[in-house]
Amino acid sequence: MRVLGIEGTAWCASAALYDAEADSVLIESDPYEPDSGGIHPREAAEHMSEAIPEVVDAVLTAAEAEYGPDAIDAVAFSRGPGLGPCLRTVGTAARSLAGALDVPLVGVNHMVAHLEIGRHRSGLENPVCLNASGANAHLLAYHDGRYRVLGETMDAGVGNAIDKFTRHVGWDHPGGPKVETAARRYAEENGDPEDLLDLPYVVKGMDFSFSGISSAANDAYDDGVPVEAICFSLQEHVFAMLTEVSERALSLTGADELVLGGGVAQNDRLRGMLTTMCAARGADFHSPEPRFLGDNAGMIAVLGAKMARAGETMPVPESAVDPNFRPDQVPVTWRAGDVPVARGRGDEDACGDGDTDRRGAEATVEIAAVGSDAGAATDRCDATARVRKRRVPKPYRHPELDRSIRRDRTVSEARLTSEARRAGVPTPLVYDVDVPNATLTLQFVGDRDLAAALDGGEAWTDAVGRHLARLHGAGIVHGDPTTRNARIADATGDTSTAADRTALIDFGLGYHSGHVEDHAMDLHVFEGSVRATATDPDPLIESFETGYAAVGDTAVLDRLRDVAARGRYR
Repeated sequence: MRVLGIEGTAWCASAALYDAEADSVLIESDPYEPDSGGIHPREAAEHMSEAIPEVVDAVLTAAEAEYGPDAIDAVAFSRGPGLGPCLRTVGTAARSLAGALDVPLVGVNHMVAHLEIGRHRSGLENPVCLNASGANAHLLAYHDGRYRVLGETMDAGVGNAIDKFTRHVGWDHPGGPKVETAARRYAEENGDPEDLLDLPYVVKGMDFSFSGISSAANDAYDDGVPVEAICFSLQEHVFAMLTEVSERALSLTGADELVLGGGVAQNDRLRGMLTTMCAARGADFHSPEPRFLGDNAGMIAVLGAKMARAGETMPVPESAVDPNFRPDQVPVTWRAGDVPVARGRGDEDACGDGDTDRRGAEATVEIAAVGSDAGAATDRCDATARVRKRRVPKPYRHPELDRSIRRDRTVSEARLTSEARRAGVPTPLVYDVDVPNATLTLQFVGDRDLAAALDGGEAWTDAVGRHLARLHGAGIVHGDPTTRNARIADATGDTSTAADRTALIDFGLGYHSGHVEDHAMDLHVFEGSVRATATDPDPLIESFETGYAAVGDTAVLDRLRDVAARGRYR
């Protein structure tokens, strides 16, 4: 099968020919390069209308020269997400070409194509994918026939966040390569810089936010801080956030493969951080060669071929573009029979399994009997069990940033775990806090994570909803209420007492707030983790919201709808 792909979601007009039998890809691209500032939608659309015919003609000419007049078996195009005027130009070209050649038409989700090209080029079976592009930043994983959004930016895409700063200092688009060059120069001139600017580092579960860091970088420039120093600190913070949430996604799902996609994936510092993190976890990491990282028709053609073989073609009347086309709206029929990403290793937390040394995304956990030395294991989850939790250094992070994060989260977890308990929420008792070593000694609670008991677990999600409502009533935000951070006891017991047998743990990302927006974000994080790991998430989410409404403020549930619609995974 040979597929002609056409890409034009925002800035790059591109066409490609993919020969599936030879696994070869020919790409012709003509990027839109504005004179100043960022992408102007009207100018970008004008560029598409001029450049798309040229790149398509170049690819067609090459295809017919090599394969003859019947070279093309299908036409694939980027249906969304992207800028509406640009997408419409591409859609019109694809429909006309498919009609002229009398071949099937395939509408491809641009963000799923970023994921699939990484999976295709790497040979990895079932990776988590971090997409880092201009208008988007999110984590995806395959589960139950679709790519699920594990985490995302709640405001700007990572490239747009960086471009916001470079526009402020007067640099041309794209700003990312210029920031990378300035940061590298600063590091070379200062050795390994020990000092970092104090910039916002905002991680909420596996979601994250970049708007505050862009504004802080702009303010630093206005205050006279050297631009190279700002670029260095900006990269260290932004890419550490992306690497942290990627590790959280690996921990939640139990996956041991990660692929990176999107234009920002060309940054050496980001790739280096992810390489270091995956090596420490024993996970495989891959990022495709540069020609497949930015917006390109090669990835559209490759995914188009997979979809066409699975029968995922579309008639012209149903081929309207969708600027807000979500990756989790796409039925992934071309992967029928694939084993989904695991829902995490929740069974390792069952009592008596002998596994007493576990590593999550942030910490190493040892389970020991009372009075024993660290590492002296108990194989029984009883009142004598203690948990020693140590936040391990992260070599991918700048040392100063890493020390600050580990210290602050250790203190926050100790304080908020105790405060939540006083507010009536079941949490572990805190026995000891060792701030210099970022270590806590806690009561062992539950016998497994909620992630291991989701099937038919409506009573447990109802209990989590009630507990979060009580937290919020006390002015506490958990910050990371995933299915791995709710512990349950006696999963087969009487569900009428589920609330008493469900405990919340890991308050390291928690903070004090009475704002409805922050409370709604807690709910969004939990529901995202359920959707990412449950076979049938809807009843679980319904029971979770029912539990929250029974105790908490229904205005939080109203705000939750706004928060969920705000995500930039479109």
